[in-house]
Amino acid sequence: MKKIFGGPGTVCGLLLRIGQCASAAASIGVMVSATDFSGRTAFCYLIASMGLQLLWSFALACLDVYALRTKKDLQNPILVSLFVVGDWVTAMLSLAAACSSAGVVVLYAKDLKYCNVHDQLSCLRYEVAVALSFVTWVQIALSSHVTFWILASV
Repeated sequence: MKKIFGGPGTVCGLLLRIGQCASAAASIGVMVSATDFSGRTAFCYLIASMGLQLLWSFALACLDVYALRTKKDLQNPILVSLFVVGDWVTAMLSLAAACSSAGVVVLYAKDLKYCNVHDQLSCLRYEVAVALSFVTWVQIALSSHVTFWILASV
C-alpha cells in the first residue's frame, strides 16, 4: 500500500483526526451553550452526530498516536477497510445532521423571523454550531476519501 498524505498512522492523519475532534467538540459546545436547543429535534440530531464523530475521531487519533510511537504500520487491508466504513458512516451522519440543522436555522432566521423577535444570541450560536459541523464534515470527507484510495491501492 502507498503512504498517502493524511492516511492512518501518519502525522498528517493524526492532525486531521485532531481537527475533526476539535471542530466536533466546538460544534457541540456552541450548540449546548444556546438556550432551548433541546426543543428542536434537528439540533439534538446534530449533537448526537457530532458526539459520535468526536468519539470516532478521538479513537482513531489515539490509534494514530500509538502507531506513531511504536512505528507500527496501520495500513493493512482489514484495518483500512474498517476505517473506510467508519469514516463513510460518520461522514453521512455528519452531513445529514449539518444539512438538517442548517435548514432549521434558515427557517428560524429568514422565514419565521424567530431571531428578530426572540433571543438573537441563540440564533447566532445555532449558526456557528452548524458552520462548525460543516467544517467537521469536510474533514471527515477528506479522511474517508484518503482511506478509500489507500484501500483501492492494495
